[in-house]
Amino acid sequence: MRSISKILIVDDEVDAVELLKKRLRFEGYDTLEAYDGIEGIEQATTGSPDLIILDVMMPQMDGYEVCRKLKASKKTSSIPILMLTARREVENKVRGLDIGAQDYLTKPFDYKELSARIKSLLSIKAAGEKLVRDAKSEALDHMMDELAHELRNPLTAIGGFARRAHGNLSEGDPNKKYLEIIIKEVARLEKMVKALVELKTSVISYKELANANELIAEVMEQFQQRLASREIEVTTELMEDLPLVSADRDHLKLALGNIVENSIEAMDGMAEKTLRITSGMDDGWVVIQVSDTGKGIPKEEIKNIFDPFFTSKTSGPGLGLTFALKIIQEHRGAISVESEPGRGSELTIRLPLEKF
Repeated sequence: MRSISKILIVDDEVDAVELLKKRLRFEGYDTLEAYDGIEGIEQATTGSPDLIILDVMMPQMDGYEVCRKLKASKKTSSIPILMLTARREVENKVRGLDIGAQDYLTKPFDYKELSARIKSLLSIKAAGEKLVRDAKSEALDHMMDELAHELRNPLTAIGGFARRAHGNLSEGDPNKKYLEIIIKEVARLEKMVKALVELKTSVISYKELANANELIAEVMEQFQQRLASREIEVTTELMEDLPLVSADRDHLKLALGNIVENSIEAMDGMAEKTLRITSGMDDGWVVIQVSDTGKGIPKEEIKNIFDPFFTSKTSGPGLGLTFALKIIQEHRGAISVESEPGRGSELTIRLPLEKF
């Protein structure tokens, strides 16, 4: 699956915008359009484009001012800007670069050159984002080591003494309920430490050809009693003769289990409780979808759901989806999510067919 890049075109010449829009879409890009500087800033802020093609000469607000404002905003400062200028003087070109534009072209331009510049800027952006992800991953690994080491021994002592004290108290002693809370919370923290260790060791795997439908069935068997007790209806649509994928069976089951568990918990308190799981094929990828009728996730929070310790629950370590993402990435796959508050969420897993 190739990610579709979104390009914002900002130019007051309608014909120029339409021509660029048609050519870029023919090349497989998605586009946004704006016809003055003010609209361009609005589209860049709300549309989250991957790149902006910005004309210099526009009414109300010229391209230089638009560029300056975009680079001053935290939300848009990282979006690469390619400026278009009809002025050939060096100082006009340098001015755009000085205020933060990544590249420029002089009008009239050859579209082949524009296309090459776009690909180059998008590649640089992708490489920069990968460096950030790698740095976050390294920091996460270090954090997991430190937390697991520092928490394990104290939790063992607290839990052990609490259980012993609880057993020594007579029935009806009011202090028992406080010790029960301590024991329960220690168990929750111990579960978190276990998840941290599993997340750390998930990079060590043994891959073999596996049937994703079989893994789904084994995961759902683990949740059968829990689903029944919560009166959750389960529907499955699994593709027959689904091609095999190269996978670590245990790790992939853990990832699927975390996603299913997240969906189950999201449906607590909802009138309609339906969990739907499908499998199929899409352009050389095995696709697994898990959808629920849960609380849903606000649009501004969706980008954070795979971050460690992010959770919309009132309790819990918030590592389940982080764990799932790490495992799927280890399988050279991808996870995407669609959600609407009050109507539920759908997580889509894509796994490549080729062996590795």
